[in-house]
Order: sequence, then structure tokens, then C-alpha cells
Amino acid sequence: MKIAVLCGGLSSERDVSISTGSCVARALRERGHQVALIDLFLGNEAAAAEPDVLFSSDTDSALYRVGETEPDLDAVRRQRGGESILGPGVIEVCQRAEIVFLALHGAEGENGKVQALLDLYGVMYTGSGYLGSALAMNKALSKTLFRAAGIHTPPGIVLHRGGSLSAEVGFPCVVKPCSGGSSVATAIVREEKDYLPALEAAFSCDEDVLVEKYVKGREVTVGVMDGKAMPVIEIIPKTGFYDYKNKYQAGLTEEICPAPLTEEETARVQRLTEQVYAALKLDAYGRADFLLSEEDGEFYCMEANTLPGMTPTSLIPQMAAAQGLSYGELCEKIIEVSMKKYKK
Repeated sequence: MKIAVLCGGLSSERDVSISTGSCVARALRERGHQVALIDLFLGNEAAAAEPDVLFSSDTDSALYRVGETEPDLDAVRRQRGGESILGPGVIEVCQRAEIVFLALHGAEGENGKVQALLDLYGVMYTGSGYLGSALAMNKALSKTLFRAAGIHTPPGIVLHRGGSLSAEVGFPCVVKPCSGGSSVATAIVREEKDYLPALEAAFSCDEDVLVEKYVKGREVTVGVMDGKAMPVIEIIPKTGFYDYKNKYQAGLTEEICPAPLTEEETARVQRLTEQVYAALKLDAYGRADFLLSEEDGEFYCMEANTLPGMTPTSLIPQMAAAQGLSYGELCEKIIEVSMKKYKK
């Protein structure tokens, strides 16, 4: 099969995306597929003139490691110049493929723009369509849909740049960009003196900021594949919370799969994950993150991820391994279930 793997882009999660892309490309090549790996933002000048050249190359098979901090996007811009998220040769390479494996993460990969663009060109791709992607990326919209579906989510407010900065939620609270990922610019604020600095950091990433009540409890995450929940993972950072560094640096977080929950708790959070998938109109696969509250024993959904991390040690591959799927088999499974939406 001829597959284009689209990664990188101009997002704070760029490094995570490149790491995912290099892993997926190598795994698919090992399973006999023709694979072209291309960066959404940087593109490839040679591929713009001759798109097929990337499908016969395996020089990009070295695995890319994620740094401790987010990448310098200004430095990335200087590599190519311009503000368009689309680099040279990207569309041409995608059009040559039978399907595009989206290894993107963060705003420009998960907010629906790239999905809508590929739809306009008639290009098939993995994961959710533009509508589900947009709904899941905007946490305020997600929370509205969760409540309408009867899914618990932490109460909170949305603050707009230039508007009131009210701390009416109280402390402790969680401050995060409304449309961000990988916990970039996210903070748990326990005292009023730390509130405005946390807002400033979040507003540096987004025009809207979500301030929600802090729910103390166990953090669990559940994947969903083709509408069906996968095994549950409990996430236990060794220090602090599950921030960017703890997510991507080896040894800083313990991830237990299957999570040590009761049978009733496991069934309940898996059922909630399937409800999240339906409420946000997601396709193919995804992941939902929950807190199991110490106070009332309820699961509170924090957010859904439409293109969750896909390095071999990421959460979805761990869940797949618990079901007996190898990493390469999982990559092919994602392609298989993604193609279903084009056969409806």
C-alpha cells in the first residue's frame, strides 16, 4: 500500500509529531508498505516537482526523540519563511498516496483545518474528520457536549483575551489554553498569587483560556478504536502532574495497563469513553482522559484526543499491546478502521 505519513507542522507539539511520524513510517515500511514521510510545514522542494521520490526513500527512518521543552517555533519558521502551515510538495505527496496517516499533534493538526483541506482535495486520511477534530480541540465546546450527553466534566469558565480575568472558580483550579494539547501552558494554581502568571502563560498560546475546578483523584485514560473502548491505563507521575515533560521523558511517569480498577469502574469508564466518542462525532480512533474523583467516586472527563501519541511507548500502543496487537499491526489497524468512513 502507498501511504503518506504527515507530521511536524507549526505547533507546540511539533517534536511529538515528528517522533510519531518517524516511528509510524518505519513500522509501516517494515510491514511492506511504500511510505513517504513529509513535514506539514517544511514540506519538501524535491517532492513538489517529483512527489513519488519520497515513496522510494527510507533515509528518514531514524527515530526522533522528544525534548524536555516545547520546540522553538520561531526557529522553525526561519527554516522556510512565511506563515502558511502548508509546505511545498505536501499536497502533491498526499495525492499520490492511497491514504495519509496523520501523525500530527496540536492545534494545526487536530483542529480540523488539515482534515478539511484534505477533504477538498479528495484525499483519504486516518482519524476523525474536520468536524469531530474541531469539536474535540476546543475544550469549552467539548465540555458543553459532555454535559449534554450526561458525562461529568470539571466545572469551569472560559476567559477571553482582553476580558475579565475573574477567579470565580476558586482555588485550587486548573488553568489551560482552550485549544491546546500535551499540557502545554497548563498549570494547577493553588494560591491567588500564582493565578495571573498562569493566565499569562496560557494566553501566550490561545485567545481563550479555560479555568476549571481542580478535581483531586486518580488519572486514567482510555483509547477507543472503531467506536469500541480499549483497555484502561492509569497514569501516575512521579512528581507534579502529567505535564509536557512528564508525558515525553522516559521514566518520569508510571503507566499501568490495565489500570487497577474494579470491574465496575473499568466498565463504567470504558462506557463513558464510547459516549465521548459519539458525543464529539469522532471517527476511527481516539483517546479520552478522565479523573476518578476522590470526593464522589465519579469519573470526570477532561478532554478527548483525536490524534493521540503514537510512538511505540505511547498510551494507545500500550493499550493495543494489552489486546495482543503489535505496534506495526496497530498502525495498519488504524488505517483499516479509518478507511471505513469512506465506504459509508
